[in-house]
Amino acid sequence: MQVLRYTAFTADPAGGNPAGVVLDATGADDATMLATAASLGYSETAFLTPPEHGDGDEFGVRYFSPLAEVPFCGHATIATAVAHAERHGPGTLRLRTGAGPVTVTTRSPEDGPVTATLVSVAPRTAPLTAPVLAELLTALRWSADDLDPALPPRVAYAGAWHPVIATPDRARLADLDYDFPALASLMDREGWTTVDLVHRESPTVYHSRNPFPPGGVTEDPATGAAAAAFGGYLRELHLVPAPTTLTIHQGHDMGRPSTITVTVPANPATGIAVSGTAVAL
Repeated sequence: MQVLRYTAFTADPAGGNPAGVVLDATGADDATMLATAASLGYSETAFLTPPEHGDGDEFGVRYFSPLAEVPFCGHATIATAVAHAERHGPGTLRLRTGAGPVTVTTRSPEDGPVTATLVSVAPRTAPLTAPVLAELLTALRWSADDLDPALPPRVAYAGAWHPVIATPDRARLADLDYDFPALASLMDREGWTTVDLVHRESPTVYHSRNPFPPGGVTEDPATGAAAAAFGGYLRELHLVPAPTTLTIHQGHDMGRPSTITVTVPANPATGIAVSGTAVAL
């Protein structure tokens, strides 16, 4: 397999979230894909399986962190679509992910990097019970006083599950120092992929950090799956008017600034669109 290296949600190789991309993983077994992801050490590597006859726009895709497979990964999807567009031209890919069908469309401006937009599976949320929230806050070394009452804790889904925990204090978000084993154990038990820690700068601008201990990674610099889930969370709880477009800044506190654009349609049954650029490393 040829393994490509891209960083997503940035136009600067020093920013964004690095991802491995394999545009043709035909015949690769689970052990090979996991070993490849582990050797790269990125939070995710995407393995694309092209159509059997070499044409068409429907592809299989699987995502592996250094420790395990995940059903869906946003930044690796953006990276994969950009890598494919640079070699085969912009257009639309229809992906069969572990979470369901995801469409990703690329466009190539004359004077800039390729931009990709994915549309997630239909999002939904679930309650975060008081005992689990208390356990989560303890693992994060946060308290109930750190929470933003305008953005209630909840678990959100748009291909993978992420608890949404908001703070009104940007400085609190910047001070990330959590109990790695405790959070990893809790997330494994609850089936969460990352924890989406957010701060609302304005109704359409947010800052985010995403601990990712189940993948063996302390933190994700850009998390497209969590951004899609967060867009669905805001729509379902009527915290933003829909349709609307959001900007999520992530990775700044860890030195890899990323910008994620989230488009929230009005129809509650439709997926959330997540857009960004990606560049080769």
